[in-house]
Amino acid sequence: MGAVELRAANGITDAPQVGDHLALDLLNTEARSQGLTVDHWTTPEDVCRWLARQGVLPADPVGPVPADLLMRGRELRTAVREAIAARKAGEPVGIEGLNTYLQAYVTAPLLQRDDTGAVTLARVARGDGAVSMLGPVAEAAAHLLAEGDFALVRQCEHPDCILWFYDRTKSHKRRWCSMAQCGNRHKAAQFRKRSSAE
Repeated sequence: MGAVELRAANGITDAPQVGDHLALDLLNTEARSQGLTVDHWTTPEDVCRWLARQGVLPADPVGPVPADLLMRGRELRTAVREAIAARKAGEPVGIEGLNTYLQAYVTAPLLQRDDTGAVTLARVARGDGAVSMLGPVAEAAAHLLAEGDFALVRQCEHPDCILWFYDRTKSHKRRWCSMAQCGNRHKAAQFRKRSSAE
């Protein structure tokens, strides 16, 4: 069974939002299930829906989805994964791949009215296409790499999980992407181990 079929068979439709940071949720668009890697992005529309779910795009984006959005999104995800893994390991961070997206992401200030009618200042993309759509994600990754506390950037401790998160807990002792998922799987495995030993 391939990853797409596994995804459908398990009812998995959306990438988990457990990263507590946009750049880490980007990495979490690839997950593991039953020992296989599951890519939550299989079409440009999947990427577009993820961007909307993250608040990067409006819920109902206007215009057609760029045909290269899937390819560009996966390229950005790879560049961010490599940079974050290197930074976490204390190794030199390759910045060229991410800089490609940052340099192509052109924005301009724009006055807008919010829901109450108050005036707010926002930045809006000045370009069309996949790179502009992914620009805010690239910028979030750049901020994380430059300013993030990498002692708090962690990967889930479950051996079959590849999800990342930013530990924002008060004690900074978070170990699992989700206590309901991997935390409970770990507890169940420990219980079975103790039971079989008895």
